[in-house]
Amino acid sequence: MTYTVEKIGGTSMSAFDAVLDNIFLRPASPYNRVFVVSAYGGITDALLECKRTGEPGIYQLVAKRDDSWIEAFHALKQRLQLINGNMFADPLSRTRADNFICSRVDEAQNCITNILATCQYGQFTLRQYLPQIREFLSSIGEAHSAFNTALKLRTLDINARFVDLSGWDNTLQGNLDSVISSAFKDIDVSTELPIVTGYAYCDEGLMKTYDRGYSEITFSRIACNTSADLAIIHKEYHLSSADPRIVGPENVLPIGQSNFDVADQLANLGMEAIHPNAASGLRQNNIPLQIKNTFEPEHKGTLISKAYQPEAQKIEIIAGKNKVFALHIFDQAMVGKIDNVSYELMEIIADERVNLVGKEMNANSITYYLSGASKSLNQMLYRAEKRFPHSTITGHMVALISAIGSEINTNTTLSKGVLALMSHDISPIAVHSSMRNVNVQFVVKDNVYENAIRALHQEFFSKQARKQVA
Repeated sequence: MTYTVEKIGGTSMSAFDAVLDNIFLRPASPYNRVFVVSAYGGITDALLECKRTGEPGIYQLVAKRDDSWIEAFHALKQRLQLINGNMFADPLSRTRADNFICSRVDEAQNCITNILATCQYGQFTLRQYLPQIREFLSSIGEAHSAFNTALKLRTLDINARFVDLSGWDNTLQGNLDSVISSAFKDIDVSTELPIVTGYAYCDEGLMKTYDRGYSEITFSRIACNTSADLAIIHKEYHLSSADPRIVGPENVLPIGQSNFDVADQLANLGMEAIHPNAASGLRQNNIPLQIKNTFEPEHKGTLISKAYQPEAQKIEIIAGKNKVFALHIFDQAMVGKIDNVSYELMEIIADERVNLVGKEMNANSITYYLSGASKSLNQMLYRAEKRFPHSTITGHMVALISAIGSEINTNTTLSKGVLALMSHDISPIAVHSSMRNVNVQFVVKDNVYENAIRALHQEFFSKQARKQVA
């Protein structure tokens, strides 16, 4: 029998009735599976900060010593209890769920209160405790959803087991692989269904190392350490030829098969089929990855495997990222010293916690394509100008759009893509291709992002183009 390790995303977890019917209760036997669950949609944003806008959550308020963090904790507790109320009609189960998460939230609030009190003394600074605060706040959302899921399944006579990797009770220690091995040493997946927290406490610090991609790292390492036959990620959408919200759901095509090169390119643009470090483990252990739509359980979705090679060169997906900050530095004196400049700029980028999406350079200039909160990007620009006062430094918003495939003709893709954009009155700012032959990237003005996506999708996925591929 096939043994699978599966992950359920936060948006899907918020539609739990569909998750229950389409995933947990769908097969004749619920066993020989492990589930790694994310926090319910929006909960990690409330605990840390909004991933899209940078709006502060509890962690950011604590870091700024904003006293409203206590009110934010109260609001979070009410929100978590509301989720419990919607999930459990049975008063006994509702009480158990409320007691569990309220205890976690109260303990976290008391811990932070004590840390802030300690930091009133000169020998202690809040900054040295912030990484640990971020780690344990991250764990609360996944512990909530995993506990609820196991509790709900047990009410349906499924032998579900809550596997808490968060380190809250301090029983699991060591690196991530050691923590997973210890947690699974007495689990028999043929007779019980493990429901595992997406966050795992370990020596390397998942949040510090992988930031918000930590749940996919946990999922990947469980699959690798327990020798899964197949890894599955359940999302609220298909992995399709483009974003259906932009080009229209009637125009997109689900991607039937692909390889990990394509997954890596998508991750770089923030469209995470899977975190690149998580994909690396699956690739090395030759574990295929299936991406399925939670709401269309009969559809096979997309199978990403190490062995996949396309029969013909074709574009599989048009993917992009808007609101990308292009930081351009020009200095005539940079010739021959560009590595030194690049090193110092990368340090600034890392310090300000912005994400590097792409980079281009020539003899006397470098352009970095970056994403992140506006405040962080502006601070990074200020520091760059201060560090290189004799250079000409500019920054403006652009959009990056990639035509991606497992094996494509980059020359043809580049020429067709430019002509398609020009025919829609879109002039590319820059174009990039590489020797890897997996993507061609077009840089356009940010305000034409969606039009550019539609133009490129029409070019490569029109009915005529589909016939040529077939």
